[in-house]
Amino acid sequence: MNQNQRFLSLDVFRGLTVAGMILVNNPGSWGYVYAPFRHAKWDGCTPTDLVFPFFLFAVGNAMSFAMKKYDALGNAAVLGKIFKRTLLIFLIGLFLNAFPFVKYNEAGDLVFKGFDKLRILGVLQRIALCYGIGALLIHYLRPKGALIAAIVLLFGYWGILGFFGGSDPYSLAGYLGTDIDKMILGENHMYHGEGVAFDPEGLLSTLPAIGNVIFGYLVGRFVQQNRQSPTMLMKLVIGGSIFIVLGLLWGTVFPINKKIWTSSYVLYTVGIATLLLSVFIYLIEMKGWRKGTYFFEVFGKNPLFIFVMSGVLVKTYGLIRLGEKHEGFYSWFYSHVFQPAFGDYPGSLLFAIFHVLLFWLLGWWMDRKKIYIRV
Repeated sequence: MNQNQRFLSLDVFRGLTVAGMILVNNPGSWGYVYAPFRHAKWDGCTPTDLVFPFFLFAVGNAMSFAMKKYDALGNAAVLGKIFKRTLLIFLIGLFLNAFPFVKYNEAGDLVFKGFDKLRILGVLQRIALCYGIGALLIHYLRPKGALIAAIVLLFGYWGILGFFGGSDPYSLAGYLGTDIDKMILGENHMYHGEGVAFDPEGLLSTLPAIGNVIFGYLVGRFVQQNRQSPTMLMKLVIGGSIFIVLGLLWGTVFPINKKIWTSSYVLYTVGIATLLLSVFIYLIEMKGWRKGTYFFEVFGKNPLFIFVMSGVLVKTYGLIRLGEKHEGFYSWFYSHVFQPAFGDYPGSLLFAIFHVLLFWLLGWWMDRKKIYIRV
């Protein structure tokens, strides 16, 4: 298993995750989405609920290659790299929340949105915080210390909700993290998709999410250290299976839940990610199977840029109004092209697949031009 092949497995895993993020974020209509492409309403885990934790796992996996270089750097240089990357990713997420900076008012005129109701947190912001804190823990505590820190975060989060969360701590109404977000961020700067001020990427639930990054790092490090071992793959499969079982068992008392990112959800998703990565390692590295990998490899080479551009395009759709009803281009595109041709549910899915292919073309062009945007 040479270095390029190792990175091919990582690229394919990461690319699959990015393609999945685009797919589940862009249905033609949210009213016509097949069950596997919906998030669980509250407790539980659908295939769609695996996408985000998989990306965090991939971030940690990539860190297992990159952070080896940090040992040769001074303390100031290490902190500079970690803080710079954390800040850049966070600001890009904030930019995406604010974009396109204008909106239509009731009179149909474009007006400046202002920042009084700008959501501060989000997917990229959580990635930034999990990367930054995870990188610091791994660098300064070393792998064993980082593992202990991850365990402390998972049990600590459970304890905080259990002791301070009231009579129904794992419910939307009783979740302690919402009170913390309201106090620090303010309701106007939180997500309101649940009908109330509640942020699924809130501050408190970011703590256990750091575990996804740390475990991803440890799995990547294990693969590198044991790549010549004939039992490496078997150990990965056993480890991933144990994580799944532990997550399910913990879920009986601390329900598996993406929206408050429970500790059982972390173990469960890490286990599935480990098994999936094991499949890629077996097929690509051990069996030399390359057929079809380039499709996901393209997404994996510029993951952050492609994900951001997918959000920029969809938000730009909102500025385009068509027809007498001044219908937004997003809904018009689905209702006038995909829905008539393919029907409600198939049309909605094909609309999402169309956008996956569209951004694959962007990634393919960038790869052909050797353009790789790193943050």
